[in-house]
Amino acid sequence: MFFIVGIFIALFLSLLLLIKKNKSRADKILVLWLILISIDQIFNYLNLTKIIYEYPHLLGVEFGMPIIIGVFLYFYVREITGNPLNDSFKILLYLFPTVFMYLFGIPFYILSGTEKINVFETQGLGYEWYTITLNLVIAISGLAYAVWSLVLIKRHQIKIQNTFSNTDKKELQWLRLLTYGFALIWLLSAFFDNSIIFTAVVVFVLCIAIFGINQLSIFNSNVEPEEKSEKEAIPENQKVTSVDFIKASTSSEKYAKSGLNEDMASEIYTKLKGVMEDSSFYKNEELTLVELSKRLKVHPNHLSQVINEMEGKNFYNYINSLRINEFIKLAQLSENKKYTMISLAYDCGFSTKSTFNKHFKLQTGKTPTEFFNS
Repeated sequence: MFFIVGIFIALFLSLLLLIKKNKSRADKILVLWLILISIDQIFNYLNLTKIIYEYPHLLGVEFGMPIIIGVFLYFYVREITGNPLNDSFKILLYLFPTVFMYLFGIPFYILSGTEKINVFETQGLGYEWYTITLNLVIAISGLAYAVWSLVLIKRHQIKIQNTFSNTDKKELQWLRLLTYGFALIWLLSAFFDNSIIFTAVVVFVLCIAIFGINQLSIFNSNVEPEEKSEKEAIPENQKVTSVDFIKASTSSEKYAKSGLNEDMASEIYTKLKGVMEDSSFYKNEELTLVELSKRLKVHPNHLSQVINEMEGKNFYNYINSLRINEFIKLAQLSENKKYTMISLAYDCGFSTKSTFNKHFKLQTGKTPTEFFNS
């Protein structure tokens, strides 16, 4: 029954995405990924219950499924982190291991139904070479795609800290956790039998459903609309695309190509300090680099460079350090003792308690309670 529930949830999530209007390319990749997981679950269930033996011509259909599921996870992560794969040759290259394993299994596929059942019942007797190769390809590809996906998510998290002052809903933590879960399933496959692995897959699908309920971005696949609205804030003669902007690097090598000289940097920094004296500006919890660059009438890449070099921080940490300073100042005023610390933190621009505590500890080395009791 538990396995059937997992299959039903995977199919239900697929249906939700299929009927979604104005699907992005990331949505389409996600729905294909969920359909592949659904198909793989169905065949796992049929194998575990041996119902598949009633339809022996279907034996082996699922051989390449685990490989292509890993591929589509990687495609989805690339799309949602702003690194879409548009090269048809590379896409085919990623799909090649799956196609190869099906071609490599032709000697099994041409067997009669009775012969196929015999191979399954004898744990692959006579086809050990194929089983070993398949398991090796599945293990290597699954872990490789999980690691590559985690690297892309980490890079995305670094990029958005140069763009947004509040990253709470933009860091793709749900996708990172799902990728960890995906990697765990592949590790389990090396030590446990199919029933344990199938159970893990069902739990994995349940996690996708939970994130779908609690994290709308799992079905609203990217933050592109938010970036597009901000793009209009850039001076007309300095506009960049949202993709270029989110990919702006903080490395000194790329900054050297920005055309920003010392005098320009000093002027921008002076204007920045002047604007930051207005606490109401950085108290805006959704303040972005583009919005600030509009206020200063400078290019966002130049502003990002100045903040990194002059303050030794990225935009995200710089704005939140100002908020912490403002919080400490407000919390020390006697007339504010009637307010809770978290309410003052919200007034200073923080959107969650966890983010406030993280930046307070980062800046002072203490928790708010430890700081004010010392």
